Parts: sequence; structure tokens; C-alpha cells
Amino acid sequence: MSFWSKIFRKQDVQTAVLADHQLALTMTTRDLIALGIGAVIGTGIFILPGTVAATTAGPGIAISFILAAVVCSLAAMCYAEFSSALPVAGSAYAYGNIVFGQIIGWIIGWALILEYMLAVASVSTGFAGYFSSLLSGFGVHLPRAISGSFDPGHGTYINLVAVLVVLLVGAMLSRGMRTSMVVSRTMVLIKIAIIILFVGVGVFFIKPINWHPYMPFGFKGILGGASTVFFAYLGFDAVSASAPEVKKPQRTLPRGIIGTLIIATILYVAVAVVLTGMVKYTRLDVANPVSFALQVVHQPQLAGIIAIGPWPGCLP
Repeated sequence: MSFWSKIFRKQDVQTAVLADHQLALTMTTRDLIALGIGAVIGTGIFILPGTVAATTAGPGIAISFILAAVVCSLAAMCYAEFSSALPVAGSAYAYGNIVFGQIIGWIIGWALILEYMLAVASVSTGFAGYFSSLLSGFGVHLPRAISGSFDPGHGTYINLVAVLVVLLVGAMLSRGMRTSMVVSRTMVLIKIAIIILFVGVGVFFIKPINWHPYMPFGFKGILGGASTVFFAYLGFDAVSASAPEVKKPQRTLPRGIIGTLIIATILYVAVAVVLTGMVKYTRLDVANPVSFALQVVHQPQLAGIIAIGPWPGCLP
């Protein structure tokens, strides 16, 4: 067999399916949606609507989230089709191996690693920012040296909280899918409850003048915002990776993926609309924009509760 034939050799479908036969079929549509929301709606929902609005899109950030969701839905449809036809672990990596060959699967696999490195870095540092905000409410301030990225020139060497939370989640996942799903379902309920609390209270502090101008950076800013927040939807592909543990994958997987995307879009847009309506977008380029907005409208107690939101946001 030639070199090119080897690197483009496709994995046998039956072999790939049988490789996961020892996994128990326990997951339902509800489990998949909980897993998907836990992966997609993370700490980013408490950060991106504010920072991207301030720097790129203005109050039109809500449109950016919708545009990103439309584009993401096309990929979601592909994942739903692949995962229902090929219920194997590995997500896009496995699909690349089976459909295009090993070299394509290898490239996709490394792309997935880089994708999740970006997502984990963003989520963990965002969590650390809100955790510091929560502690400061009790008069506790972490040393500067252990509360930022490696930048000796400015006195920071490691973001210790971000590192510890990644290790904690990794340890939890190592205990198996059943354990992580129990925790994930609980954390998703807490997370959604906190988001609904913010939207329900924040809507009474909206000042329409804060939405003017709605597109200060023009439509180019809206598109730039969409490209920036697109990675906020990363994680719905984790649903397809659970295919070998799903009951009736041909029906359950598409429902789980599409359901995740719809719920995530509604939550992102709701937070973006309320947040930019509460505070002028130019003031939202901070580490904890949601808590900051509540402080501005003189709701410090609620800001303290919201600071708990990113805790479940860092979990799968």
C-alpha cells in the first residue's frame, strides 16, 4: 500500500460502531439538551454580551448572536445528520476518519483540541473574574500575583483560580458520564435560574436611550460581533460525541442538538438585550459586565447572586 493510500485510508464504519459497544445506552433527549446547554451556556453568557457590545457591535450585539446562531445552525444540522447516521464517539474527528480518511481526521482532531483550548481558557478566566468579584463583596481580595495571566512586568504570574477550576472539572469528568450528567443537570438548572433572574429583574431597569445608537459601529460591527461571539456556541458538538450512550440515536440526537441551539440563542439574546438596555454599551468592557450592570442600577445583593452564575457555567 502506497504512502498516500495509507494516510487517506478510511476507518471501517462497522469497526468504529463496535468499538463503543461496551458503553451503556442511558442518555435521553433531556440528558442531551442538559449536556448541550451546560457546554454552550457557560461563563461566556455573563461576559461576551458586554465586552463585545463595548468593543465591536454596540447594542446590536443581539443581532450578532442571532446571525452567529443562523450560521451555527447549518453546522448543527450536519452534526445531527452525521451523529444519527454514525452513532460513534469522537464527534467530527470520527466523521473525518470514516468519510475522508485518517489524515483528514487527524487534522480535524487537532482543530477540535485547539477549539476547546480556546473555550476552556475563556471560560476559566471568566469564572476567575466573577469569583474575584464575589470575594471582593466580602472584603476579600486575591493577591495580584496569582489572579492574572503570566505578565511579570505587571506583577501577575498565574491565574490560580482558573487553573484550579479546570483541574476540578477534569477530576469530575474522570468519574464517568453518569456522575457528570447528575452534576451537569443540577448546574444547568441553577444556571438557567440565575439567567432568568437577571433578565426578569434587569428588564425593569432598561432605559431605551442606552440602545441609541443601536449600531454605532455600523453593520460591519454587527458582522464583526457575530464572528467574535460565534465561539460562544462551541459545545453543541459535545452532544454528538455522546452518541454511543444515547437511546434511539436517530431520533434523540437531532432533537438534542437543535434543542440546545434554540435554547442557547434565546438565552444569549435575552441577556444581550437587557444588559445593553441597563447600561450604556461603552461602559461594559469590564471583566464582569453583568454584575457591573447590577451595581450601576444599585442592586448589589442581586449582583452578588449573579456572581455565582459563572460557577455552574464552568462545568460541563
